[in-house]
Amino acid sequence: MSFASEFKEFAMKGSVVDLAVGVVIGGAFGKIVSSLVGDVIMPALSPLLGSVNFTSLAFQIATGADGKPVLLKYGTFLQTVFEFIIIALAIFVVIKMLNKMKKPDPAAPPPPPSATETLLTQIRDQLAKR
Repeated sequence: MSFASEFKEFAMKGSVVDLAVGVVIGGAFGKIVSSLVGDVIMPALSPLLGSVNFTSLAFQIATGADGKPVLLKYGTFLQTVFEFIIIALAIFVVIKMLNKMKKPDPAAPPPPPSATETLLTQIRDQLAKR
């Protein structure tokens, strides 16, 4: 089998295609969440923290040899942490909904035994009587 045919067989497996679709959707979802955090949530929090632009929040910790300030940019870090929390929350909610859909209704009665189970139960009971 040639390298090209082996690669084609590998690439066309369902799990590889599903993974590729998941990565593309995940990238798009990441952009949506980044926009939500950067354009909606962070500006809403800025009056509370006294700043307009979180990504520009920084401490000057030193001055470099070239005379430029050395900055500790914690604003970008805060924005990234908020994005992570929102993504994690969204994934948690989606997985929780999927798990809820998979669980059977607890109020539903169990299904009746099949004909095979009924027959085996009768045979067991007859053998126990002997």
